[in-house]
This record gives sequence, structure tokens and C-alpha cells, in this order.
Amino acid sequence: MADPLSCTVTDLLPLLGGAPNATAAAAFICSRFDAVSTKLSDATYAIDSTYLLFSAYLVFAMQLGFAMLCAGSVRAKNTMNIMLTNVLDAAAGGLSYYLFGYAFAFGGPSNGFIGKHFFGLRDFPSPTADYSFFLYQWAFAIAAAGITSGSIAERTQFVAYLIYSTFLTGFVYPVVSHWFWAGDGWAGAAKAEGKLLFSSGVIDFAGSGVVHMVGGIAGLWGALIEGPRIGRFDRSGRSVALRGHSASLVVLGSFLLWFGWYGFNPGSFLTILKSYGTRGTYYGQWSAVGRTAVTTTLAGSTAALTMLFGKRFLVGHWNVIDVCNGLLGGFAAITSGCAVVEPWAAIICGFVAAWVLIGFNKLAEKLKYDDPLEAAQLHGGCGAWGVLFTGLFATKRYVNEVYPDRPGRPYGLFMGGGGKLLAAQIVQILVIIGWVTATMAPLFLALHKLKLLRISSEDEMAGMDMTRHGGMAYIYHDEDENSNLPQFKMTQIGPRDTPTPDHYPQSGQL
Repeated sequence: MADPLSCTVTDLLPLLGGAPNATAAAAFICSRFDAVSTKLSDATYAIDSTYLLFSAYLVFAMQLGFAMLCAGSVRAKNTMNIMLTNVLDAAAGGLSYYLFGYAFAFGGPSNGFIGKHFFGLRDFPSPTADYSFFLYQWAFAIAAAGITSGSIAERTQFVAYLIYSTFLTGFVYPVVSHWFWAGDGWAGAAKAEGKLLFSSGVIDFAGSGVVHMVGGIAGLWGALIEGPRIGRFDRSGRSVALRGHSASLVVLGSFLLWFGWYGFNPGSFLTILKSYGTRGTYYGQWSAVGRTAVTTTLAGSTAALTMLFGKRFLVGHWNVIDVCNGLLGGFAAITSGCAVVEPWAAIICGFVAAWVLIGFNKLAEKLKYDDPLEAAQLHGGCGAWGVLFTGLFATKRYVNEVYPDRPGRPYGLFMGGGGKLLAAQIVQILVIIGWVTATMAPLFLALHKLKLLRISSEDEMAGMDMTRHGGMAYIYHDEDENSNLPQFKMTQIGPRDTPTPDHYPQSGQL
């Protein structure tokens, strides 16, 4: 809570001069002033907490978007499985982040590598954070886990999801967020004390690196160690499309993610009732919040349109799935610099992000890498581009607004700020790749060696819904309902057409 303004009798006496009962008058004025000041401080705290909680709810709503996107991107026979893993990411992530994750991320005072207080929220809230902050950070942690689940969809054992999700949200992701977001992390731009990395620190405002790269790189290792899905590449090595079963769910999920991103990016200010001052001109942080929402919108929209026309040029048709992935790639990229760049620069960010995604998808195809949701390419690749983009286009004015404690800090290379910020951003990319590789790759490899990672080929062919979850999500058998059957030949046998028995599908054809 902000400290209320103070008033003392000693301060007021010179103003009252030699008036009768000046001391009593000053005491009365101060008592009224203190009461009003406390109420204003409480109102400020309430408004900021409400804003942060609302942002947390928006970020959590992205889990619904992830669930719909994942469900639409897999085949119908694996729908229940992928939906269950999305629920698991939130539930298991909630407990692991409560027990360990938040402490590792923001448990200060601590060292630059890892936090060490507030395990199980003991002695919480602290002087610098409240429960609304915990909830907001938990929503970010489970978003990282949700990214990874898309990369290893349709072939991963349920127990593997449980293990990796707990480990990622309880340890791997929190350590990264401590490095770049905690006040005592070694590389953050908001570092409270000590020297900043390259005099600037890493500017990753809402997590292109911290969230998207962590989730994308973790998914990359999981998918690499598991190998591609059966049938994804034919015997000659050519790519075979294993299309998801519902473009409608993909589009609806993408819109929900778009909606949630307005909590993800603008919400990362954490407060809204704050004023900036420059040469006697004061304006509210709410203006910066609005600008951040605009840059987010422009980057995503530009990436979607670039993907639309780019894929039309490359493959000859319009593809809504590609457009949705391009949209999300633009959002993942702008997340790092959304608060410190001009709106026109966000358009450049989105344009390049679309081509980054196209390029990484081409590379994945050549390397026979299979990611059903393109999660590693989208979140890892576009997230890395977003981190670099910030080092190139961050403006001096907005950097000093968002990070006001260190005047004269470096800003974007293309904006005349030198190369120090870009150097810090490159360091972030390298250390995230190294950290996630050093932690998640051995975990997935151990699960693979223990035969806990991938399901059997028989179960994969039949679909995990039937073999692991008790039944299909959509298809059911009813003697009086044939609408779920493939096309069959109609034979006139009476007053109405009915199917002949020899045209019903065999049991393995459903």
C-alpha cells in the first residue's frame, strides 16, 4: 500500500503565524488531513488491486483459449486427452506454484539467481506484494506450461504431463522470471540495487522470453525426444499433414487468447493509478496502459494479415489455421516491447514475426520435427524475435517512463540508443535457451528412458480418448443414429431410402 501523505503541527505553525490558538488549529487541520490522505491512499490501493486482479482473470481466461486451440488442432480421437492436459496444467501448476514457484520467483530479499522466501506463501503478503500479485504471476506460470503441452500432443502419456507441468511451473519457469522480473534478479531492467546488465538490464516487459520462449523451448525438447507422430512423415520422408479436427475451435480459441492478451500485456504494469512527470507536464499511467494495448493489437493484426497473404503466395490458398497461428505469433513477439515502442514499430514487429514463423515451420519440416500446434516455432521463435525487436526499437521516452529509477539508460539501437540494450536482449535469449535445455531436456530424456513419455503405437493409432480416457469425445454408437457414419450407398427398398448393411463401416474405420 502506498504511504499516506503526512502532516505535522510543526509544518503548519509557520503558515498560521501568530493567530490565536494556532497550535490547536494546526492539530485539527492535521487530523483531518491525515484522515483524507489515508482514504486516498486506500482508494489508490483498491483501484490498483482491482486492476491487477482483473488482469489476472483475463490471463487465466487464456487457458480456455489454449484448451480450444489445442482441441481444434488435434484429431478427434485425442480431444479428451488434450482437454484433460489443459486442466492439469492449471491445477497442478496452481499447487506447485503455491508451494515452490512463487518463492523461487519473487521470494526476496534474495540473491540474483533464485528467490528463497514465501514457500507455501508463508509470511505472505509481504511489504512489496499482495495476494493479487501472486494470482497474476500464477496465471503467467500456467500459460508457459500450456505452451509446452501443445508441442507434445497426441502421443504423450498422462503421467508425463503431470511430471513436466509440475516441474516447469514449480522450478524452471520461476527461476527465469526471478532473473528478469524480480527486483533482485541479476538481469532485469527493474533491478532495485546494484549495476544493471550492460547499464540497461533486459527489457522483457510481459514475457516474450520469460513466458513464451520458456514454454516453446521446453516443448521443443519434449517433441524432439518423443519423435514425430505416426504417419506425420511417410517412408520417403515427405511431410504428411495430420490436420486437426475443428477449425472452428481453433478460431474461437485464438479470439479468446487475443482477448486474454489485454491482461497479459497491459496488465503487466501491475498498477494503473499512477502519474508520470516530465518538465512540469503530468499524465497518467493509464495512457501507457492504453498505448500498450494498441501496440499489442497492431502487432497481432499485422502478423495475421502477413501470414494470410504470405501463405497464399507460397501455397496458393487461404488458410484460416495459418492466419490464427500468425496472429498469435505477432502477439508473442510484441509481448517483450509492448510498453516501450511506438505503434508504428509494432507493425514492423508483427510483419517480421509472421515470416519468422513461416521460416521456422519450413525448417521443422526439413528436420522432420513434429509439433501439432507449431508451439515451439510460434512461441519460441517469435518470442526470441520479440526480445531482439525490443533491443532495436525501444524508444528513449517510453523506456524512461516504464523504468524511471535509472535516468540515461540505453534504449533501442535503431532509435539512437546504442547497442547495449540489444546486447542485454541477446544475453536473455542465450541464457533462456541454455537454462531450459539444461533442465527440461534431461527430464524428458529420463521419462523416455523409463518408458513414461510416449504411449504405445497401438494406443496412438487407436487414439488416446478410447484407450486412455474411457471413450471418444464426439463419436458414439446408437442403433437409431447414423449421422456419425461415413458416406454409404443408398438402396431403394421400400417407401424410403435406407442404407444396406454391407455399406456400414467396419469397426476400425471410425
